[in-house]
Amino acid sequence: MKKTVLLYNPKAVFFDMPLALLAIGSVLDSEKYEVIIIDGRIEERPIEKIKEYLVNAVCFGVTVLTGSPIKDALYVTGEVKKMHSKLPVIWGGWHTSLFSEQTLRDEKNIDITVQGQGEQTFKELVEIISNNQSLSSVKGICYRNEINQIVRNPPRTIVPMDTFADVNYDLIDVEKYFQKKGKRQLDYISSTGCHFRCTFCADPFVYERKWTAISAEFMVDKLEQLQKKYSFTDVNLQDETYFTFRNRVVEIAQRIIDKNLKFSWAATMRADQGARLSDTDFETCVASGLRRLLIGVESGSQEMMDWLKKDIKMEQVYLCAERCKKHNIAVIFPFIVGFPEESAQSVTATINMVNELNQMHPSFSTPIFYFKPYPGSTITDEVVKKGYTLPQTIQEWSDFDYIGSSGPWVSKEKYDFFENFKFYLKLAYTNQKLVFKPIQYIARFRCGANFFKFSIEKKLFEMFFKKEKLS
Repeated sequence: MKKTVLLYNPKAVFFDMPLALLAIGSVLDSEKYEVIIIDGRIEERPIEKIKEYLVNAVCFGVTVLTGSPIKDALYVTGEVKKMHSKLPVIWGGWHTSLFSEQTLRDEKNIDITVQGQGEQTFKELVEIISNNQSLSSVKGICYRNEINQIVRNPPRTIVPMDTFADVNYDLIDVEKYFQKKGKRQLDYISSTGCHFRCTFCADPFVYERKWTAISAEFMVDKLEQLQKKYSFTDVNLQDETYFTFRNRVVEIAQRIIDKNLKFSWAATMRADQGARLSDTDFETCVASGLRRLLIGVESGSQEMMDWLKKDIKMEQVYLCAERCKKHNIAVIFPFIVGFPEESAQSVTATINMVNELNQMHPSFSTPIFYFKPYPGSTITDEVVKKGYTLPQTIQEWSDFDYIGSSGPWVSKEKYDFFENFKFYLKLAYTNQKLVFKPIQYIARFRCGANFFKFSIEKKLFEMFFKKEKLS
């Protein structure tokens, strides 16, 4: 009889497929283990579902992002321990990569935390737990020993992704995710890590600026198999920096064309990476199905970009925007405001650039976020030294709102300005129904003049169109 490995994805307000759980579940020996993935966003009664599989379970694994998903993860983990107190509970994901020991100190129901790339680590963990062996040899984990001391093992070196590339999507009900998304969109990840050094990002801390990717040939062959099986029409590439190597990207696009695969795709791109692509390269990507890019800008000020160590020039952003406009590629250009000691000139430059990009194409959008210190980043280390206090427990981290709130450097006046600016930007430059056209002209005037007082339109929209808050 196979042993069961239970994996849980906490509740959240988005419906991306649980790629982290698929990755670690796929590397286990299917002759020895039955992998059960339970998703709190999909299952109406996840605790009851978990209870069905506890009897023969080897361990209970959870992937955790900082913020509200921790609340659900803590609750479900506690319920599992009530039903099976001896079952080893393993937490992995971004939060435990940054808070490996703190997580164990704060929550006695968690037995092991995993740091960084998890496939090989989890594979070894399951075997060792199954055979009741010592955890001391497993790299990339923290755990409690026999006398309840927290032990941190040596880190694990990032492993080439081709080693673990064959992800088994049959571990989830793919159709349910299509239904939740409202489209037949497959989530896929073809690379891990990032070579770059942005000071606001935790990635350099977690992956030490290393990057690994699935080969072009394997990736396209796999997508072909998956499309025949699941009939998806779009691929959402979850890579942090998909366009890292030009030759690989172009080869993937050309192979998609050669195989006559019919699906659209979206991915992330740095502006310097896009600037290194030729116009012909863009054409090849579009011919293969490229429909949307996410190009992080962060600031309209070159001085601020240099301080953030983005290693990107403003000219590169505009070059990418012009090429995407030419080839009718939708683009999301995220910006961040509210950095400590950010100058008024920098804020003005950002506002101007946001307006310019929105006016270039109706499928360009510029979401604006407020800087919040997230551990592992250089800026966070600096602001903590100056007295900023981060959450100190896992319970406090579960209340950490990275997307919807601002830091102490943002005055109420600046916060109100940007909340109004964001509302009117969306109304001004996106495609609107005929009934909203008069309001759209008003919104364009407001954005151009930076005049957001007496925002009656915003109050009416908030009254009639309720939106679920992201965290």
